[in-house]
Amino acid sequence: MYKVLLHNDDYTTMDFVVMILETVFGKNTDEATRIMLNVHNQGQGVAGIYTREIGETKVAVVHRMARKNQFPLKCSLEKVS
Repeated sequence: MYKVLLHNDDYTTMDFVVMILETVFGKNTDEATRIMLNVHNQGQGVAGIYTREIGETKVAVVHRMARKNQFPLKCSLEKVS
């Protein structure tokens, strides 16, 4: 299993991160806001834990949506130890 991580940057808006968490990861608004604050305050936050294939797909979707909206949001996979 793999953690999908969102990484903080100085340009991506908090609202966009919440929208990504709601639409791509199926989080409700409260949970999405909590994860977004982890990203903002701690530098990264766990969006979810998935198989490698699903995680890779979600990372690609996040990067595509971020580019389309002209944000540098970074998303990555990390193996659960």
